[in-house]
Amino acid sequence: MITIGIDPHKASHTAVALDGGGRVQGELRCLANQATLERLLRWAERWPERIWAIEGAAGLGHLLAQQLVAREETVLDVPATLVARARLLAPGHGRKTDGIDAASVATVAQNQPDLRRVGPEDHSAVLRLLSDRRDELSGERRRAVNRLHRLLRDLRPGGAPTELSAARASELLGHIRPGAVVDLERKAMARALVADLRRIDRALVENRARCAVAVAASDTTLTDIVGISDVLAAKILGHVRDITRFGSADRFASYSGTAPIEVSSGEVTRHRLSRSGNRSLNNALQLELRRLGAEHPSMRLLMTVPGIGWVLAYTIASEIGDIARFASPKKLAGYTGLCPLVRQSGGKDRRGPLAKNGPTYLRWALIEAATHAARDPRYRERYERTKQRLGRQRGAKVARVDLARQLAEAIWHVLTKNEPFHPAGPAMGLVA
Repeated sequence: MITIGIDPHKASHTAVALDGGGRVQGELRCLANQATLERLLRWAERWPERIWAIEGAAGLGHLLAQQLVAREETVLDVPATLVARARLLAPGHGRKTDGIDAASVATVAQNQPDLRRVGPEDHSAVLRLLSDRRDELSGERRRAVNRLHRLLRDLRPGGAPTELSAARASELLGHIRPGAVVDLERKAMARALVADLRRIDRALVENRARCAVAVAASDTTLTDIVGISDVLAAKILGHVRDITRFGSADRFASYSGTAPIEVSSGEVTRHRLSRSGNRSLNNALQLELRRLGAEHPSMRLLMTVPGIGWVLAYTIASEIGDIARFASPKKLAGYTGLCPLVRQSGGKDRRGPLAKNGPTYLRWALIEAATHAARDPRYRERYERTKQRLGRQRGAKVARVDLARQLAEAIWHVLTKNEPFHPAGPAMGLVA
Protein backbone atom coordinates (compact mmCIF):
# COMPACT_ATOMS: atom_id res chain seq x y z
CA MET A 1 0.00 0.00 0.00
CA ILE A 2 1.35 3.41 -1.02
CA THR A 3 0.58 6.45 1.10
CA ILE A 4 0.70 9.77 -0.73
CA GLY A 5 1.18 12.73 1.57
CA ILE A 6 0.30 16.20 0.30
CA ASP A 7 1.47 19.52 1.69
CA PRO A 8 -1.09 22.01 0.27
CA HIS A 9 -0.54 25.71 -0.30
CA LYS A 10 -2.53 28.42 -2.00
CA ALA A 11 -0.28 28.51 -5.08
CA SER A 12 1.11 24.97 -5.19
CA HIS A 13 0.81 21.43 -3.82
CA THR A 14 3.68 19.04 -3.06
CA ALA A 15 3.06 15.28 -3.00
CA VAL A 16 5.38 12.54 -1.70
CA ALA A 17 4.64 8.80 -2.02
CA LEU A 18 5.87 6.42 0.71
CA ASP A 19 5.76 2.63 0.65
CA GLY A 20 4.91 0.47 3.65
CA GLY A 21 8.46 0.74 4.97
CA GLY A 22 8.47 4.53 4.85
CA ARG A 23 10.76 4.77 1.81
CA VAL A 24 10.15 7.56 -0.70
CA GLN A 25 8.86 6.23 -4.03
CA GLY A 26 8.22 9.51 -5.76
CA GLU A 27 7.75 13.26 -5.33
CA LEU A 28 5.78 15.81 -7.34
CA ARG A 29 5.26 19.54 -7.05
CA CYS A 30 2.52 21.13 -9.12
CA LEU A 31 0.85 24.52 -9.35
CA ALA A 32 -2.65 24.88 -7.90
CA ASN A 33 -4.81 25.41 -10.98
CA GLN A 34 -7.50 23.68 -13.04
CA ALA A 35 -5.06 20.94 -14.17
CA THR A 36 -3.79 20.04 -10.68
CA LEU A 37 -6.15 17.13 -10.04
CA GLU A 38 -5.54 15.42 -13.38
CA ARG A 39 -1.80 15.81 -13.05
CA LEU A 40 -1.78 14.26 -9.57
CA LEU A 41 -3.95 11.34 -10.68
CA ARG A 42 -1.76 10.63 -13.72
CA TRP A 43 1.33 10.72 -11.52
CA ALA A 44 -0.27 8.29 -9.02
CA GLU A 45 -1.49 5.79 -11.66
CA ARG A 46 1.64 3.65 -11.09
CA TRP A 47 0.34 2.77 -7.58
CA PRO A 48 -3.15 1.26 -7.94
CA GLU A 49 -3.35 0.58 -4.19
CA ARG A 50 -2.94 4.02 -2.66
CA ILE A 51 -4.21 6.27 0.09
CA TRP A 52 -4.07 10.04 0.01
CA ALA A 53 -3.20 11.98 3.17
CA ILE A 54 -3.70 15.74 3.11
CA GLU A 55 -2.54 18.15 5.78
CA GLY A 56 -5.49 20.30 6.83
CA ALA A 57 -8.15 18.76 4.59
CA ALA A 58 -10.62 21.25 6.07
CA GLY A 59 -8.35 24.23 5.36
CA LEU A 60 -5.99 24.88 2.45
CA GLY A 61 -6.39 21.30 1.28
CA HIS A 62 -10.20 21.39 1.33
CA LEU A 63 -10.80 21.77 -2.41
CA LEU A 64 -8.24 19.14 -3.42
CA ALA A 65 -9.55 16.69 -0.82
CA GLN A 66 -13.13 17.06 -2.08
CA GLN A 67 -11.98 16.65 -5.69
CA LEU A 68 -10.18 13.40 -4.82
CA VAL A 69 -13.19 12.11 -2.88
CA ALA A 70 -15.38 12.84 -5.90
CA ARG A 71 -13.04 10.57 -7.91
CA GLU A 72 -13.65 7.79 -5.31
CA GLU A 73 -10.16 8.07 -3.83
CA THR A 74 -9.46 7.32 -0.15
CA VAL A 75 -8.43 10.55 1.56
CA LEU A 76 -7.32 11.06 5.18
CA ASP A 77 -7.25 14.37 7.04
CA VAL A 78 -3.94 14.85 8.90
CA PRO A 79 -3.83 17.59 11.58
CA ALA A 80 -1.00 20.09 11.21
CA THR A 81 0.07 19.59 14.85
CA LEU A 82 0.83 15.91 14.23
CA VAL A 83 2.77 16.78 11.08
CA ALA A 84 4.94 19.25 13.00
CA ARG A 85 5.74 16.63 15.66
CA ALA A 86 6.60 14.02 13.05
CA ARG A 87 8.93 16.46 11.29
CA LEU A 88 10.78 17.24 14.52
CA LEU A 89 11.28 13.55 15.28
CA ALA A 90 12.46 12.72 11.77
CA PRO A 91 16.17 12.78 10.80
CA GLY A 92 17.38 15.94 9.13
CA HIS A 93 17.99 18.28 12.11
CA GLY A 94 14.55 19.87 11.86
CA ARG A 95 14.86 21.05 8.26
CA LYS A 96 11.60 22.21 6.74
CA THR A 97 10.77 22.02 3.04
CA ASP A 98 7.54 21.25 1.22
CA GLY A 99 8.86 17.79 0.36
CA ILE A 100 9.79 17.04 3.97
CA ASP A 101 6.37 18.27 5.12
CA ALA A 102 4.60 16.06 2.57
CA ALA A 103 6.66 13.05 3.69
CA SER A 104 5.78 13.83 7.32
CA VAL A 105 2.08 13.90 6.37
CA ALA A 106 2.39 10.44 4.82
CA THR A 107 4.33 9.15 7.85
CA VAL A 108 1.61 10.31 10.23
CA ALA A 109 -1.06 8.67 8.07
CA GLN A 110 0.83 5.35 8.19
CA ASN A 111 1.18 5.38 11.98
CA GLN A 112 -2.10 6.92 13.17
CA PRO A 113 -5.01 4.50 12.68
CA ASP A 114 -7.70 6.90 13.97
CA LEU A 115 -7.32 9.74 11.45
CA ARG A 116 -10.55 11.12 10.03
CA ARG A 117 -11.47 9.87 6.59
CA VAL A 118 -12.65 12.71 4.38
CA GLY A 119 -16.12 12.24 2.95
CA PRO A 120 -18.23 14.27 0.55
CA GLU A 121 -19.72 17.44 1.97
CA ASP A 122 -23.21 17.00 3.38
CA HIS A 123 -25.87 19.21 4.94
CA SER A 124 -23.67 19.93 7.96
CA ALA A 125 -21.39 21.95 5.67
CA VAL A 126 -24.32 24.24 4.86
CA LEU A 127 -24.99 24.72 8.58
CA ARG A 128 -21.31 25.45 9.22
CA LEU A 129 -21.25 28.09 6.47
CA LEU A 130 -24.33 29.80 7.88
CA SER A 131 -22.92 29.68 11.41
CA ASP A 132 -19.54 31.08 10.36
CA ARG A 133 -21.25 33.81 8.38
CA ARG A 134 -23.26 34.81 11.44
CA ASP A 135 -20.09 34.97 13.54
CA GLU A 136 -18.52 37.24 10.92
CA LEU A 137 -21.57 39.50 10.83
CA SER A 138 -21.68 39.68 14.64
CA GLY A 139 -18.02 40.65 14.75
CA GLU A 140 -18.55 43.26 12.04
CA ARG A 141 -21.52 44.70 13.96
CA ARG A 142 -19.53 44.85 17.19
CA ARG A 143 -16.72 46.75 15.48
CA ALA A 144 -19.18 49.20 13.89
CA VAL A 145 -20.84 49.89 17.25
CA ASN A 146 -17.45 50.44 18.91
CA ARG A 147 -16.49 52.95 16.23
CA LEU A 148 -19.82 54.73 16.70
CA HIS A 149 -19.18 54.95 20.44
CA ARG A 150 -15.77 56.48 19.77
CA LEU A 151 -17.16 59.14 17.41
CA LEU A 152 -20.18 59.98 19.56
CA ARG A 153 -17.94 60.34 22.60
CA ASP A 154 -16.15 63.19 20.76
CA LEU A 155 -19.38 64.73 19.47
CA ARG A 156 -21.53 64.92 22.62
CA PRO A 157 -20.86 65.00 26.37
CA GLY A 158 -21.25 61.55 27.92
CA GLY A 159 -21.16 59.78 24.57
CA ALA A 160 -23.87 57.21 23.83
CA PRO A 161 -25.62 54.52 25.92
CA THR A 162 -23.83 51.18 26.15
CA GLU A 163 -26.61 49.33 24.31
CA LEU A 164 -26.49 51.27 21.07
CA SER A 165 -28.77 50.50 18.12
CA ALA A 166 -28.87 52.08 14.68
CA ALA A 167 -32.11 53.92 15.49
CA ARG A 168 -30.74 55.29 18.77
CA ALA A 169 -27.48 56.38 17.13
CA SER A 170 -29.39 58.12 14.33
CA GLU A 171 -31.54 59.92 16.89
CA LEU A 172 -28.48 61.14 18.79
CA LEU A 173 -26.80 62.35 15.62
CA GLY A 174 -29.96 64.29 14.70
CA HIS A 175 -29.51 66.48 17.77
CA ILE A 176 -25.83 67.21 17.18
CA ARG A 177 -24.96 70.51 15.47
CA PRO A 178 -21.22 70.45 14.82
CA GLY A 179 -19.44 73.73 14.24
CA ALA A 180 -15.84 72.81 13.53
CA VAL A 181 -14.77 71.15 10.28
CA VAL A 182 -13.39 68.12 12.12
CA ASP A 183 -16.72 67.61 13.91
CA LEU A 184 -18.55 67.77 10.58
CA GLU A 185 -16.34 64.94 9.33
CA ARG A 186 -16.94 62.96 12.53
CA LYS A 187 -20.69 63.26 12.07
CA ALA A 188 -20.45 62.21 8.40
CA MET A 189 -18.43 59.14 9.39
CA ALA A 190 -20.94 58.33 12.14
CA ARG A 191 -23.79 58.54 9.60
CA ALA A 192 -21.91 56.07 7.36
CA LEU A 193 -21.46 53.71 10.31
CA VAL A 194 -25.19 53.90 11.09
CA ALA A 195 -25.90 52.86 7.50
CA ASP A 196 -23.44 49.97 7.90
CA LEU A 197 -25.16 48.97 11.14
CA ARG A 198 -28.58 48.87 9.47
CA ARG A 199 -27.19 46.74 6.63
CA ILE A 200 -25.61 44.29 9.10
CA ASP A 201 -28.82 44.07 11.14
CA ARG A 202 -30.76 43.16 7.99
CA ALA A 203 -28.15 40.53 7.11
CA LEU A 204 -28.39 39.04 10.63
CA VAL A 205 -32.18 38.76 10.34
CA GLU A 206 -31.81 37.06 6.96
CA ASN A 207 -29.15 34.73 8.34
CA ARG A 208 -31.41 33.71 11.24
CA ALA A 209 -34.20 32.84 8.79
CA ARG A 210 -31.83 30.77 6.62
CA CYS A 211 -30.52 28.98 9.73
CA ALA A 212 -34.09 28.06 10.66
CA VAL A 213 -34.72 26.59 7.20
CA ALA A 214 -31.44 24.67 7.17
CA VAL A 215 -31.95 23.27 10.68
CA ALA A 216 -35.48 22.17 9.81
CA ALA A 217 -34.13 20.37 6.73
CA SER A 218 -31.61 18.47 8.89
CA ASP A 219 -34.39 16.71 10.87
CA THR A 220 -32.50 17.32 14.11
CA THR A 221 -34.10 17.12 17.55
CA LEU A 222 -31.62 19.56 19.11
CA THR A 223 -34.17 22.36 19.02
CA ASP A 224 -36.44 20.28 21.27
CA ILE A 225 -34.01 21.05 24.12
CA VAL A 226 -35.09 24.13 26.03
CA GLY A 227 -32.86 27.09 25.18
CA ILE A 228 -31.37 25.83 21.90
CA SER A 229 -32.42 28.15 19.09
CA ASP A 230 -32.06 27.55 15.37
CA VAL A 231 -28.89 29.65 15.33
CA LEU A 232 -27.32 27.68 18.18
CA ALA A 233 -28.38 24.35 16.65
CA ALA A 234 -26.80 25.35 13.32
CA LYS A 235 -23.50 26.10 15.09
CA ILE A 236 -23.49 22.81 17.02
CA LEU A 237 -24.46 20.65 14.03
CA GLY A 238 -22.06 22.49 11.72
CA HIS A 239 -19.06 21.90 13.98
CA VAL A 240 -19.94 18.37 15.15
CA ARG A 241 -20.82 17.05 11.67
CA ASP A 242 -21.15 13.26 12.04
CA ILE A 243 -21.56 12.43 15.74
CA THR A 244 -20.56 8.81 15.12
CA ARG A 245 -16.95 9.92 14.60
CA PHE A 246 -16.72 10.24 18.39
CA GLY A 247 -16.36 6.81 19.95
CA SER A 248 -17.80 7.88 23.30
CA ALA A 249 -19.24 10.80 25.22
CA ASP A 250 -15.80 11.33 26.77
CA ARG A 251 -14.21 11.83 23.35
CA PHE A 252 -16.89 14.36 22.44
CA ALA A 253 -16.33 16.19 25.74
CA SER A 254 -12.60 16.33 24.97
CA TYR A 255 -13.27 17.65 21.46
CA SER A 256 -15.59 20.37 22.76
CA GLY A 257 -13.15 21.41 25.50
CA THR A 258 -15.63 20.62 28.29
CA ALA A 259 -13.68 17.70 29.78
CA PRO A 260 -11.22 18.62 32.56
CA ILE A 261 -7.53 17.94 32.01
CA GLU A 262 -5.71 15.84 34.56
CA VAL A 263 -2.55 17.47 35.94
CA SER A 264 -1.65 14.91 38.61
CA SER A 265 1.76 14.32 40.10
CA GLY A 266 2.79 11.57 42.49
CA GLU A 267 0.00 10.88 44.95
CA VAL A 268 -1.77 14.17 44.23
CA THR A 269 -4.64 13.95 41.75
CA ARG A 270 -5.73 17.28 40.31
CA HIS A 271 -7.69 18.54 37.32
CA ARG A 272 -7.96 21.89 35.61
CA LEU A 273 -10.28 23.38 33.02
CA SER A 274 -9.41 22.68 29.40
CA ARG A 275 -8.49 25.60 27.16
CA SER A 276 -8.16 23.38 24.09
CA GLY A 277 -10.76 21.74 21.90
CA ASN A 278 -13.20 23.40 19.53
CA ARG A 279 -13.72 26.81 21.12
CA SER A 280 -16.67 27.74 18.89
CA LEU A 281 -18.50 24.60 19.96
CA ASN A 282 -17.46 25.21 23.56
CA ASN A 283 -18.90 28.73 23.39
CA ALA A 284 -22.18 27.39 21.98
CA LEU A 285 -22.49 24.90 24.84
CA GLN A 286 -21.72 27.63 27.37
CA LEU A 287 -24.46 29.82 25.91
CA GLU A 288 -26.91 26.96 26.33
CA LEU A 289 -25.78 26.41 29.94
CA ARG A 290 -26.30 30.08 30.70
CA ARG A 291 -29.82 29.98 29.28
CA LEU A 292 -30.69 26.91 31.32
CA GLY A 293 -29.11 28.39 34.43
CA ALA A 294 -31.11 31.60 34.07
CA GLU A 295 -34.28 29.54 34.55
CA HIS A 296 -33.02 27.61 37.60
CA PRO A 297 -33.90 29.29 40.93
CA SER A 298 -30.86 27.90 42.75
CA MET A 299 -28.52 29.35 40.12
CA ARG A 300 -29.89 32.86 40.58
CA LEU A 301 -29.59 32.60 44.36
CA LEU A 302 -26.07 31.15 44.30
CA MET A 303 -24.81 33.90 42.02
CA THR A 304 -25.69 36.47 44.70
CA VAL A 305 -23.02 34.95 46.96
CA PRO A 306 -19.65 36.77 46.70
CA GLY A 307 -17.14 35.05 44.44
CA ILE A 308 -19.65 32.76 42.69
CA GLY A 309 -20.24 33.15 38.96
CA TRP A 310 -22.38 31.02 36.71
CA VAL A 311 -19.76 28.27 36.19
CA LEU A 312 -19.17 27.83 39.92
CA ALA A 313 -22.92 28.09 40.57
CA TYR A 314 -23.54 25.21 38.18
CA THR A 315 -20.88 23.11 39.87
CA ILE A 316 -22.11 23.83 43.39
CA ALA A 317 -25.79 23.29 42.57
CA SER A 318 -25.12 19.96 40.84
CA GLU A 319 -22.89 18.67 43.65
CA ILE A 320 -25.13 19.72 46.54
CA GLY A 321 -28.41 18.52 45.06
CA ASP A 322 -31.33 18.90 47.46
CA ILE A 323 -30.29 21.28 50.24
CA ALA A 324 -32.95 19.79 52.53
CA ARG A 325 -30.75 16.74 53.12
CA PHE A 326 -28.41 18.91 55.22
CA ALA A 327 -29.93 19.70 58.60
CA SER A 328 -27.61 22.61 59.37
CA PRO A 329 -24.88 24.76 57.80
CA LYS A 330 -22.27 22.77 59.75
CA LYS A 331 -23.52 19.58 58.08
CA LEU A 332 -23.03 21.11 54.62
CA ALA A 333 -19.57 22.39 55.57
CA GLY A 334 -18.62 18.92 56.76
CA TYR A 335 -19.93 17.39 53.51
CA THR A 336 -17.56 19.57 51.49
CA GLY A 337 -14.49 17.99 53.14
CA LEU A 338 -13.14 21.42 54.09
CA CYS A 339 -13.25 20.72 57.82
CA PRO A 340 -10.13 19.43 59.64
CA LEU A 341 -9.98 15.90 61.00
CA VAL A 342 -10.57 15.79 64.76
CA ARG A 343 -8.80 13.24 66.94
CA GLN A 344 -9.87 13.12 70.59
CA SER A 345 -8.49 10.86 73.27
CA GLY A 346 -9.01 11.47 76.95
CA GLY A 347 -8.50 15.14 77.59
CA LYS A 348 -6.56 15.74 74.38
CA ASP A 349 -8.16 17.28 71.32
CA ARG A 350 -6.02 17.31 68.19
CA ARG A 351 -7.01 18.70 64.78
CA GLY A 352 -5.32 17.25 61.75
CA PRO A 353 -5.35 18.07 58.02
CA LEU A 354 -8.51 18.58 55.96
CA ALA A 355 -10.81 15.59 55.75
CA LYS A 356 -11.21 15.91 51.94
CA ASN A 357 -13.92 13.26 52.07
CA GLY A 358 -16.54 15.19 50.12
CA PRO A 359 -17.08 15.77 46.40
CA THR A 360 -13.84 16.95 44.80
CA TYR A 361 -15.48 19.39 42.39
CA LEU A 362 -17.60 20.96 45.15
CA ARG A 363 -14.48 21.54 47.21
CA TRP A 364 -12.69 23.00 44.18
CA ALA A 365 -15.62 25.32 43.41
CA LEU A 366 -15.73 26.66 46.96
CA ILE A 367 -11.97 27.28 47.04
CA GLU A 368 -12.23 29.11 43.71
CA ALA A 369 -15.13 31.18 45.05
CA ALA A 370 -13.14 31.97 48.20
CA THR A 371 -10.21 33.22 46.10
CA HIS A 372 -12.51 35.81 44.49
CA ALA A 373 -14.54 36.53 47.64
CA ALA A 374 -11.34 37.44 49.49
CA ARG A 375 -11.46 40.77 47.62
CA ASP A 376 -15.05 41.42 48.69
CA PRO A 377 -15.35 44.02 51.50
CA ARG A 378 -17.67 41.70 53.44
CA TYR A 379 -14.99 39.01 53.73
CA ARG A 380 -11.70 40.86 53.20
CA GLU A 381 -11.10 41.75 56.86
CA ARG A 382 -11.54 38.17 58.10
CA TYR A 383 -9.37 36.82 55.28
CA GLU A 384 -6.52 39.27 55.92
CA ARG A 385 -6.69 38.72 59.68
CA THR A 386 -6.37 34.95 59.33
CA LYS A 387 -3.63 35.31 56.72
CA GLN A 388 -1.51 37.59 58.91
CA ARG A 389 -2.02 35.50 62.04
CA LEU A 390 -0.63 32.32 60.43
CA GLY A 391 2.24 33.95 58.54
CA ARG A 392 3.34 34.02 54.91
CA GLN A 393 4.13 30.31 54.48
CA ARG A 394 0.65 28.88 55.11
CA GLY A 395 -1.50 31.85 56.03
CA ALA A 396 -3.02 32.48 52.56
CA LYS A 397 -3.91 28.82 52.03
CA VAL A 398 -5.54 28.38 55.44
CA ALA A 399 -7.37 31.70 55.07
CA ARG A 400 -8.86 30.56 51.75
CA VAL A 401 -10.04 27.28 53.26
CA ASP A 402 -11.56 29.15 56.21
CA LEU A 403 -13.34 31.51 53.82
CA ALA A 404 -14.56 28.56 51.73
CA ARG A 405 -16.18 27.07 54.84
CA GLN A 406 -17.91 30.39 55.55
CA LEU A 407 -19.21 30.46 51.96
CA ALA A 408 -20.54 26.91 52.35
CA GLU A 409 -22.50 27.97 55.45
CA ALA A 410 -23.76 31.09 53.65
CA ILE A 411 -24.91 28.91 50.73
CA TRP A 412 -26.90 26.74 53.15
CA HIS A 413 -28.76 29.80 54.46
CA VAL A 414 -29.36 31.17 50.95
CA LEU A 415 -30.78 27.92 49.55
CA THR A 416 -32.69 26.91 52.68
CA LYS A 417 -34.43 30.26 53.13
CA ASN A 418 -34.74 30.79 49.36
CA GLU A 419 -33.50 34.36 49.65
CA PRO A 420 -30.55 36.19 48.06
CA PHE A 421 -27.32 36.64 49.94
CA HIS A 422 -26.79 39.74 52.04
CA PRO A 423 -24.34 40.57 54.84
CA ALA A 424 -24.80 39.14 58.29
CA GLY A 425 -27.42 40.83 60.40
CA PRO A 426 -30.08 40.15 63.01
CA ALA A 427 -32.53 38.89 60.39
CA MET A 428 -30.50 36.17 58.64
CA GLY A 429 -26.93 35.99 59.83
CA LEU A 430 -25.61 34.50 56.62
CA VAL A 431 -21.95 35.15 57.33
CA ALA A 432 -20.52 33.26 60.29
